[in-house]
Amino acid sequence: MENTKLTLSVDKDTIQLAKEIAADDHMSVSKLFKALITELAKKRKKKEFKMKSLDEISDWAREIVVAKEPTPDFDHKAEYHKHLEEKYGL
Repeated sequence: MENTKLTLSVDKDTIQLAKEIAADDHMSVSKLFKALITELAKKRKKKEFKMKSLDEISDWAREIVVAKEPTPDFDHKAEYHKHLEEKYGL
């Protein structure tokens, strides 16, 4: 990939901070900028795939959902023990 020059307008404090961060990580400001933009793009892509609510799920998938919220007093251990008793006759 061919490199192209880019001019950014930022205040002196931001430029100094960018130089310090790049130096601490043993890279150029250009590589730091590229790393930050790449990371931001990855985070945005992940956000697109996250389900935020039941409304965003397709109709056929919504039909198989048994409960929208878990039962707060549900005893998982007791239910599992009951399952083992039924399966193995313990």
